[in-house]
Amino acid sequence: MPDQDTLPTPGEVAADHVVATAVARHRETVAAVLARRDPRLLVVVGPCSVHDPAAALDYAHLLATAAERLSDDLVVVLRAYLEKPRTVAGWTGLLPDPTLDGKGDIAAGLRLGRTFLLAAAATGLPLAYEFVDPMLAHYVADVVTWGAVGARTVASQPHRHLASWLPMPVGMKNCVSGRVDTAVDAIRAAGLPHAFPGVAADGRLTTLRSAGNPDAHLVLRGGPTPNYHAADVAAALAALTAAGLPARVVVDASHGNSGKDHHRQPGVVEDLAGQVADGNRALVGVMIESYLSDGRQDAGAGTPRPDLSVTDACLGWDRTVPLLETLARAAARRRATG
Repeated sequence: MPDQDTLPTPGEVAADHVVATAVARHRETVAAVLARRDPRLLVVVGPCSVHDPAAALDYAHLLATAAERLSDDLVVVLRAYLEKPRTVAGWTGLLPDPTLDGKGDIAAGLRLGRTFLLAAAATGLPLAYEFVDPMLAHYVADVVTWGAVGARTVASQPHRHLASWLPMPVGMKNCVSGRVDTAVDAIRAAGLPHAFPGVAADGRLTTLRSAGNPDAHLVLRGGPTPNYHAADVAAALAALTAAGLPARVVVDASHGNSGKDHHRQPGVVEDLAGQVADGNRALVGVMIESYLSDGRQDAGAGTPRPDLSVTDACLGWDRTVPLLETLARAAARRRATG
């Protein structure tokens, strides 16, 4: 019989922490940006995944200062990703593997991850999170402002059902293959009510009933070829309109759109800023992978540096600030032209 570890319940992990008011306000703001009631640009920025909570919190403080300075034009959301999807194998994130050594102390990961999320939220930043394992969603969802369903799970029925229940805007990424239609179907599915099994606050399996998520939307992340150019964005918007969905899109400057080369992210952001400045109001947001230092390292190579990503290569902070400023100028120009 395999070894079994008893996990704390979501209620036990969340005990004595109340952030509901700020999170609700942030969610309303992001929903307003998506609906274009708020003319600012959504920017989801931060590390590919958090491996060192203290260093990631240092990053969060830097970002909070920049976000406040640029708040007239940008709604900045911190990537606070604690799970990492894998095609085959690799480190799966702070929640399932907090010691980065494959031991899988999920109970410790849940408490460590929850502590980080609360500290990051205390900076005043809204938090973004990719929901990889639906069973873990109930431990973190109350702290999250913007959720994502990734390219590897966007076709999954449990993830679509989860998105329909999550009380926040959720971005659906196009498939790793680059296909957008699967993500469009996911948005449609997430907008419908569903009944599905989930975990209650007391840890018991229960039936969750969703009303449907009106703020599910498309995220273009590229595939074998990029899909951030103006023609790609226009084609995606046309697909959304044909499906009877709101014409709005967030574009990821990393992943397939940069060929997983962080040095290419600035060029992608510059192109997107140009589309925003030219008046594309349906381009409602941009995603950037950014951290304290430029590049990446292997998670299993001794003791990892706290300031350097152990998953995808990220832009260093010094290279990130000019991109935020570029996007702010583009958003200001778009607003000024009506």
